[in-house]
Amino acid sequence: MINLKNDYSEGALPRILDELVRTNLEKTVGYGEDEYTKKAISQIKKRIDKEDCEIRFLVGGTQTNLVTISHILKQYEGVIAGKTGHISTHETGAIEATGHKVIEIESDENGKIEVEKIKKAYQEHISYHMVKPKMVYISNPTELGGVYTKKELEEISKCCKEKDMYLYLDGARMASALTSEKNDLSLEDYPKYCDVFYLGGTKCGTLFGEVIIFVKKELYENFDYSCKQKGAILAKGRLLGIQFYELFKEGVYEKVGEHSNKMAKILKDGLKKLGYTFKIETYTNQQFPIIPDEKLKKLSQICSYEIWEKFDEKNTVVRFVTSWSTNEHDIGEFLEKLGEI
Repeated sequence: MINLKNDYSEGALPRILDELVRTNLEKTVGYGEDEYTKKAISQIKKRIDKEDCEIRFLVGGTQTNLVTISHILKQYEGVIAGKTGHISTHETGAIEATGHKVIEIESDENGKIEVEKIKKAYQEHISYHMVKPKMVYISNPTELGGVYTKKELEEISKCCKEKDMYLYLDGARMASALTSEKNDLSLEDYPKYCDVFYLGGTKCGTLFGEVIIFVKKELYENFDYSCKQKGAILAKGRLLGIQFYELFKEGVYEKVGEHSNKMAKILKDGLKKLGYTFKIETYTNQQFPIIPDEKLKKLSQICSYEIWEKFDEKNTVVRFVTSWSTNEHDIGEFLEKLGEI
């Protein structure tokens, strides 16, 4: 049975596992102060073409969003995010549990938020009787597989500067965004437009881990204290350094995205040939086909998937996700079995 439920169920890229095994018996200083972590940080700075920034590795995406956003914002400040954004829907109210309101605005059909809606939300909260908007949260790709263009990112960045807000970008699936056929952004562009952003590892080939990048360096002040207080500093920090050093050399990160997107396109094209339609058209490793309810039980016997939402009385939108480990043979076999249902 093929796994199409998510892109983090498997372990890690073989080259990462090999390096972890090779260095297994080495004894290094802990808490991210080891030489492997320093090498990874140096390498990532070169990849994003931004030496003058601060970088730290964290374990997971929710943890990264929680620690970073709560560290940056003051008690009376909130963050604007789309209703489909990860911090709005999938983090058990983590941000709001720290006392910071998530000011939700409508997203478009691909999960992207627009400048005019950001400005409207800001204008509605200009009184000191209300939470003060101080940050805008976006993800690329979005939870619905949407990819921001350079123009869109530039416009949001400009809006944030005009309104004295920070722009924070969640890049949990950044490898997929970078290699989408609809993408016109490079890694070097993100420091130009974002105040803080992170590049995902958990969903892009590592065992675990994300790398948070503070372009606006003053926001990093005392960040280590926030990380430690919230249990976000790994004692065996070199495990993160080793993984990200391997992930960001020789174009590995982009290769992960290229492969997962290629598998998603093969899957999408095959589903269309079988007569299936989609809730939205996406060009990343997330696909959202509409499945007749009568077929869901049998679908569960040939693949794992996530139910996304009801489409109508007789049909359901499901989410299929491909990864670095998805292979064409398994997709072909799955499509053949689906055609027999």
